[in-house]
Amino acid sequence: MHNAIAADLLLVLHLGFICFVLAGGLLVLKWRWLAILHLPAVAWSALVEIQGWLCPLTPWEQQLRQAAGQAGYQGSFVEHYLLPILYPPGLEHSTQLILGSAVILINIIIYGGISLRRR
Repeated sequence: MHNAIAADLLLVLHLGFICFVLAGGLLVLKWRWLAILHLPAVAWSALVEIQGWLCPLTPWEQQLRQAAGQAGYQGSFVEHYLLPILYPPGLEHSTQLILGSAVILINIIIYGGISLRRR
């Protein structure tokens, strides 16, 4: 039971991290100090996607699920939870390149706006 709860909490944390990466630049508009946390998160996320790596949270969640007697899953967090919602099934490296590039582009636009606003 505890492993199942821990896996669910890790899932929520993972999703929260992804949301922070995608939209955290908007929080930086209000709290500039948050850029110290946001920019490394963006860099890590883009690197994971562009290199085709698995985020370390994914196998950790899978281990917790298996320890709880639940079925694990193949592939990454994005492939298992987000792609079925946003994209057709099947994650190819070219899709990961697009996702990683989108993370970078979204944040360049947001931080560009912050920079222009400061001037």
